[in-house]
Amino acid sequence: MLIGKNEASNHMSINVNIPSMGESITSAVISKWLVSNGDFVEKDEPIYELETDKITSEATAEVAGQINIIVGDDEEVEIGALVATIDNTVKGSSENKLEKNDTPPKQVTEEKVDITKTNKVDEDSKDKKINHNETRKRISPLRKKISSRLVEATQQTAMLTTFNEVDMSAVIELRKKHQEKFIKENDVKLGFMSFFVKAVVKALREVPKVNSRIEDDYIIEQNYYDIGVAVGTDKGLLVPVVRECESKSFATIEKDIATYAQKARDSKLEMNDLDGGVFTISNGGIYGSMLSTPIINFPQPAILGLHNIQDRAVVVDNEIVIRKMMYLALSYDHRLIDGKEAVTFLMSIKESIENPDLIFDKI
Repeated sequence: MLIGKNEASNHMSINVNIPSMGESITSAVISKWLVSNGDFVEKDEPIYELETDKITSEATAEVAGQINIIVGDDEEVEIGALVATIDNTVKGSSENKLEKNDTPPKQVTEEKVDITKTNKVDEDSKDKKINHNETRKRISPLRKKISSRLVEATQQTAMLTTFNEVDMSAVIELRKKHQEKFIKENDVKLGFMSFFVKAVVKALREVPKVNSRIEDDYIIEQNYYDIGVAVGTDKGLLVPVVRECESKSFATIEKDIATYAQKARDSKLEMNDLDGGVFTISNGGIYGSMLSTPIINFPQPAILGLHNIQDRAVVVDNEIVIRKMMYLALSYDHRLIDGKEAVTFLMSIKESIENPDLIFDKI
């Protein structure tokens, strides 16, 4: 938040301006004010949520005082724009809030529209009028950006998806065996995602074409292993990047993922949390997805989709047994990666997960 003195008034007011969010960002939307007009705010108290085409974050008050809100919810403003002032001569407590009906000016977030339509469904209802209650809400910059990236990925790549399934039994048993000790020593749970991150690193080393990207007329080979982990939020899907995964322990990876997930839920992710990344893992299984075709996080060349774990009958050593199975999906840019390389990559993931000792020397 930028501040400055408002000399037009008889008392000291501090300007609240939209902060710089990086060179490529010229505007943002105040998605929600967290305080009401006229409230007393404390120093460092969150006062509004700011949304751009890349990130959602909270802005805090740099001084204590009474806030006068100038721009309402859902308003798009330029970087540096004045959106409120804080009178720091007013003394009080953050408990002294205005009533809920004291809202900022220009607060128009949703528009309810009553529409009367005539729907021709069948002979009995063709003359019947049906009232529909609709809500109109502006598309957020983040949702616009996500939509644009998804369309770009489908239009700029030759995307193809290959599938396999993996027996999760060995990893589940390993987690069960080491979980108590792991939590005690690291203060974080041993989850599934760190297994897949390490398996991806191993597979990228074995099939380096998957760790490349196309840039104009060149193929750029990436000799580092920064893995994006998709996190679902109320605002949309965000992909923070876990850096240098090849050198990090399982505990560090789990802590990084937990930190990013919490920051995403609290709208506190920063731009450098999302920049870069050579490959993305998306786990639709936490929502119950059984199978999907994930869309590449362009300009990355591939994405791994994880799904829910189910008891399924499989044949092992000529016997039918029940195992904990998961479907894997690898979407990839066929301009860069051939089918043989994609299948080899996915088979490497499968081998690592079904034989975790290959990548987990020490938990």
